[in-house]
Order: sequence, then structure tokens, then C-alpha cells
Amino acid sequence: MKNLFSLTRLLIAIATVGVGNARCSIAQETANSFPHLGKTGSATHLYVDGKPFIMLGGELHNSSASNVDYMAPIWDRLAAMHLNTVISTVSWELTEPAEGKFDFNLVDSQITEARKRNLHLVLIWFGSWKNGESTYVPLWVKADHQRFPVQSKSAQTSTNPIVLAMSRLQHDPPLSPLGESTMAADAKAFRALMHHLKTIDQQHTVVMMQVENEMGLLGDSRDRSIAAEEAWSKPVPSSLLKYLVSNRGTLLPELKVLWGRSGYKTEGTWSEVFGNSEWAEEAFMAWNYARYVNAVALAGKSELNIPMYVNAWLGPQPGMSLPGDWPSGGPVSRVMDIWRAGAPQIDLFAPDIYADDFKGVCALYTRSGNPLFIPEARDQAGNLFWALGNNSALGWAVFGVDDLTPEDQISKAYKTLGGMLPQLAEAQAGNKLAAILLLDGEASQVVSLGGYKITVKRLRTTEPTATAPTLLAGGVSYESRAMPGDTRPFGLILNTGPDEFVMVGSNLTPTFALDDVNGGVVQLGTIDEGTYSNGRWIPGRRLNGDEGRPALTPMQWTNGPQSLPALKIRLYRTAATQ
Repeated sequence: MKNLFSLTRLLIAIATVGVGNARCSIAQETANSFPHLGKTGSATHLYVDGKPFIMLGGELHNSSASNVDYMAPIWDRLAAMHLNTVISTVSWELTEPAEGKFDFNLVDSQITEARKRNLHLVLIWFGSWKNGESTYVPLWVKADHQRFPVQSKSAQTSTNPIVLAMSRLQHDPPLSPLGESTMAADAKAFRALMHHLKTIDQQHTVVMMQVENEMGLLGDSRDRSIAAEEAWSKPVPSSLLKYLVSNRGTLLPELKVLWGRSGYKTEGTWSEVFGNSEWAEEAFMAWNYARYVNAVALAGKSELNIPMYVNAWLGPQPGMSLPGDWPSGGPVSRVMDIWRAGAPQIDLFAPDIYADDFKGVCALYTRSGNPLFIPEARDQAGNLFWALGNNSALGWAVFGVDDLTPEDQISKAYKTLGGMLPQLAEAQAGNKLAAILLLDGEASQVVSLGGYKITVKRLRTTEPTATAPTLLAGGVSYESRAMPGDTRPFGLILNTGPDEFVMVGSNLTPTFALDDVNGGVVQLGTIDEGTYSNGRWIPGRRLNGDEGRPALTPMQWTNGPQSLPALKIRLYRTAATQ
């Protein structure tokens, strides 16, 4: 026990005091060949084997990877869907069923099967928390509340019916992020996992790690246990206050407003510095979850330093107005600064987007330089295109990918995009890429690219928008996740050379004008159909005459495994008519 607490104190000390030195030493041990994040031009990319790698992904259902035989028929289907990345799970309960006894057979199987099909993996560590609960921890942790303390809530405060329903499930309360023994045990298990990956995955099949899953407290804005009440009444940690003071000019507005209500105090208890609101209590929880997760991530990176992220169950959103309606303390966008201060070992904050305002969520999660990665989303192709083209996303993944087939629209989109990933990465870095996504009621969208003003309109106005499936909290669905194909106009426009553009997408048509109104009149030169294969443009028909109009027709959902259409458009200029 003495050694356990010594490890805990060491992790805390590194996480809160010596983070800078720890990061430097870890960075020195990491060769450029390992998966890592790097800045290229205006974009941040994930580098795998020295090259930018955009993840076209799918996340498995939570329990799929818990059995090798269950997964056996799924792997070939995933490969046939043209994914290049599978997001899968590693649960603490199956990895360390008895304390100190580790079993990595499920991990090894996933790596072997993915590698056979030239797929990469992002692994989720289902450790202390998943969807605000602690259901994936080993039985030896669940059964010992004295060593591994749990949180306490006041009388149910959430009005969200889904949260109320989840609270009636026969589960123990979630583990407390204040439990130092729990933090040390989680960190020890995660470190063992990363040591194993370093040993067996020399080919870099695993490219990123998700640490925990949608953590936070459901049903209340903060923990009410004795330990939490004591921590709430203590001074705000000096390391957090120093971070706030040093970064006051660039803090996100939500936190700046919260802190500003006290006059930007630089000492005092949590209520004195941030107030007594639910938002102050969310900040308190965010700090405690962040410092816990930082210790876990640091232990893992000491073995294998690859990118690590945390994901968020979003809030506020319709029907979820206060912390506790979503997991309070999780890495929602409004507390990203607190997470940065408490968990510097975490490389990015990733939103699980099931909300209707996809564009708005992407905008929130690209603030302050946060690289966008979307590990869970509905299978709506237009949202994929928007994230890649407008926000230079590292990747995008549909949740419940087991439910999809090679004939689905997402598979066709991946087939098209997979052939042009080098061009997409280059265009992201060089600001030579624009995304199109017309929402209901929008007739057109205008983008500026390559010296041109491009107006994109929809081809059809009568197609209904696909209805999203009903989801439980955190995006969970016990039924098939598959949706009808996306009928919204969506696409990408790449500026591939002077006066040259490649357009790929569905249900749209562009017109071109010069940004410089005195530069002359724009004319269509040539229009070629085509596809990309391994980064090389393969031309198809030359469109001319009655067919000489750049237009991408609506893509059918199930009509064979064809890819999305692509057009290469060359323009020329003539003098303006007097």
C-alpha cells in the first residue's frame, strides 16, 4: 500500500508541477516514426510513418471487441467499407481481471486482424469511466469502496428523462476522481497496456489512444461525498490559478465570464473564486477529472508516446441545460481551458456529435487551436465532408459502424475520399480546400478559393433531410444505427492549380466569378469526370455540349458500391464586355 501511495504522489507531482520537464523527456524518447501530431501549414495533422494520415473511421459498438469470435465476421465487412481506421475498445475489467494479472489476448487479436486488412486502430481505454459511469472497471475495484471511493449525489436534480432512466439502472455510483488509490490503479493498468503495445506493435497499427470515455458526473453538478465537500471548501489549486493568470487574454469566453464574476480573484476557495453556481461546480469537477486523467495518460506515455485524447458527451444542448444533464466535469468546450491546465498530457479534446448543430459544435471545438477529431457521429456523409473541408479535421468516425454495409453511403464516400487523401492533406495545409453543406432552408453557399468566388447551389429542393435515429444518452442506441443516405447538398472543392478545381460531393452545382471584379469574365474551359486512386487522378468522360455543366447529382444510398462523383474543372478568363 505504501508503494501504491508513493506512485500516486509521484503522478500527481508530475501532473501538477513538473509537467514541462516530463513532456520534454517523453518527447526526446519519441522518434518521428511514431504516430504524432504535427503542424503543416495552417493545419494540424496526425502523422503515421512520417506522412499525414486522415482517419476515415468507424467506431464499433461498445461490446463488439470483447469477444474474438463475435468480431470474426465483422473485420472483412469493415475493410469492404473502405475505412482506413477502426475505433475499438480495451476494457479494464477484461485486461486486468485480477489485480496485477494482465490479459492482452483481445488487444492482440484486434491488432492482428486490423493489420491483415491494412487498417489502423484507435483504441479506447474503458478504464474508470464510460458515459459517466464506472461499469467497465474490474470486479476487484467495484467491490472495494473503501479503497476505491465512489461519488455521492444529492437528490436527483437532472430533468433529463434519459439521465433519470440511467440512474435507475442497478449500478454502483461512479468512481470518484478524488480517489488516489483508484487513479494509481488505473494508471498502472494503462501503463501496462501501453508497454504491451510498444512491444508488439512495431508496425504502428495503433495510431491514437482515447483515455476513458465521456467521463463526468450524471445527475448532479458536482460530487457531494465527504472528500469532495472537503476539496470544494479548500483553496483553488495554485497551478490552476497560475494557468488562468498566464492565459487570461486567451481564455475561452465561458470560463473568462465565470472567473470574472469574482473580479478575477487569484486566491480563495472554489466558491470564492468561481461562485456557487452549477457552472462553478462543473469547473471544480473538470479540474479533478483532468488531473486524474493526466496521471493515467502520463503513465501510458512513459511507455509509448503516441497521441492521446479525451472525448465529450456534449452540453449544453437541447434538453440538457445544466451540468449533470450531461456528465459534469467532462471535457465539454466551455471548460477546455481547465482541462488544458489540469491535463497537459492530453493532446486534444474530441466531441461526440449527435446534436443537430454539427457546424456549431465543430466551431466550438476548434477554438484555441484544438485539433478537431470526431470519434463518434451519426452516419451523415455531409457532416464528414464539412469536418474535413471546413475544419481540417484529423478524422471522423461513425458510431456503431458494425451496423453499416459496403453499400451504404458512408462506404461510398470513404471509397472516394480514400483515393485522394494526399490531396486533401495538402489542401488542408495550404488553405486550398472548401467544404459545402447546405442545411434545410439554405439555397446556396458562397466560398472564396484560389482567387475565385464560388457560388454553390442545390440541384433539387424537394428531397427530405434524412431523419436521425433515436439515441439514448451519449449517443447509445440498442437498435441499428444505419440511416438513410444524406440528401443534403454537400461536397469538397479543392484548388488543385491556377484556375483549376476538383469538386466531389452530391446534389450541387457551382458557378464561378473572380474575387477581383475588374479581372475579367470567367468562362468554363473543360469539365472532366474522374476519380482518385492512391493519390493519382484518373480521368473519365470529358463533359461538353448539353452536358457541359458542372453538376454533381444526388447520390443514391443503395445502388451498388459505386463511389461519389468527382469533377475536375478548368477555367479561363476573357476581357469584360463594355
